[in-house]
Amino acid sequence: MRTCRRALTVLALSLPLAAWAEIPVVDNNAGYGSSYPPAGYGTSGTSAGTGAAAPVSAQGMLFNQLQQMQDEIAQLRGTLEEQQNEIQRLKQESLERYQDLDRRLSGGAAGAAVNQNSSGAGAINASTAPAAPVAGQAPASNEPADPAKEKLFYEAAFDLIKVKDFDKANQAFAAFLRKYPNSQYAGNAQYWLGEVNLAQGDLQGAGQAFARVSQAYPEHAKVPDSLFKLADVEQRLGNSGKAKGILQQVIAQYPGSSAAQLAQRDLQRLP
Repeated sequence: MRTCRRALTVLALSLPLAAWAEIPVVDNNAGYGSSYPPAGYGTSGTSAGTGAAAPVSAQGMLFNQLQQMQDEIAQLRGTLEEQQNEIQRLKQESLERYQDLDRRLSGGAAGAAVNQNSSGAGAINASTAPAAPVAGQAPASNEPADPAKEKLFYEAAFDLIKVKDFDKANQAFAAFLRKYPNSQYAGNAQYWLGEVNLAQGDLQGAGQAFARVSQAYPEHAKVPDSLFKLADVEQRLGNSGKAKGILQQVIAQYPGSSAAQLAQRDLQRLP
């Protein structure tokens, strides 16, 4: 009797185990996006056996490339803005130079004869030295003075400025000064030669032409304007100290001139 009971008990206990053994085991990682790392890897994404870094996913590589491109675009935008600001500054300077030239043209400077200035022009430092000849310049003509012919020659050269043919205007004024260095229009021609060089962007040539006005024609009415322009050229060349000294000279020696007013304005802008 006892033997039968024991047999029944063992049979009852063994039935659930057999049933469980028939239930298939399902791998939760197979075919599903489990958040757990696969067997053999640690929680840090490295292999538990070797410690090597896990391969970067394609999505991660794409993100890194996108971030790098955004950084490069930001740098290019900054460089582009700097270049645009510099171009705008140069355009503004060029525009102001042409506007100033146009104002002088409209002011009737073309037909202006020499006006002798008696307000201390002889005290200009540059005028104490003799005017140096321009390299390659032909000797002055010994042709007798002919005011009518000189006037026509001068006005023809000035007409080239009006149509902004600066190359030919440069040649015409230089030829006029070689042919008529003592003409009543020579001081004006020398000044406008500087303006032409400045319009062409030749700062060295412009500076020499403006300086020569005070050297060769120290009592000419164009001396204050030529000195003011010379200061502008020196400033453009980066010689702020020279520019400041010339501006102070204009203010001190020609206090009632328009050049002195402009010099006062520019002097306040200089460091």
